[in-house]
Amino acid sequence: MNSLLSKIKDCQLCLPHLSHGVNPVISVSEKSRIIIIGQAPGSVVHRTGIPWDDKSGDRLRSWLGVSKEAFYNEDLFALIPMAFCYPGKGKSGDLPPRPECAPQWHDLVLNQIEKKELIILIGTYAQQYYLKKLVKKNLTTTVKNFADYLPNYLPLPHPSPRNNIWLKKNEWFEAAVIPELKNRIKMICEREL
Repeated sequence: MNSLLSKIKDCQLCLPHLSHGVNPVISVSEKSRIIIIGQAPGSVVHRTGIPWDDKSGDRLRSWLGVSKEAFYNEDLFALIPMAFCYPGKGKSGDLPPRPECAPQWHDLVLNQIEKKELIILIGTYAQQYYLKKLVKKNLTTTVKNFADYLPNYLPLPHPSPRNNIWLKKNEWFEAAVIPELKNRIKMICEREL
């Protein structure tokens, strides 16, 4: 895994498209049990190099019911974005993840994780890439039907503060999905203690 992570850190594949330069952000080990596949690092994470080191990460950890210490334990959580580098700003938020990254690296990384128990797919890009034809007509319907993808996958919306309106409109999410998510995370984490 260390050799692969060194290659990822040296990757220049998307450099011509990245106005802020490359700074691949990933956290993983061969022992990771829970894999979180998000979109791409934001500007804060690009600067710090720490995955989910922002308000989105705070909300995600709350949804998971875990401390920062547990979240950044690579033997528990692999933090793998669809694109490892910050794509830059668009008209209404960050640009989408660069499409070259996941096909280049994801299988290589996932194949080295020995005992993955759950893959959490955050946002439309991760859900479309991994669920393929099983993805529903939109993110809301996919997340609402989360049980269809268990025990391997659990789709979530992005925990960004930009999604506060979605969360208010879809109160079923915190009532139905979050308890199931927390329960599964707790069971996996307790097995690892």
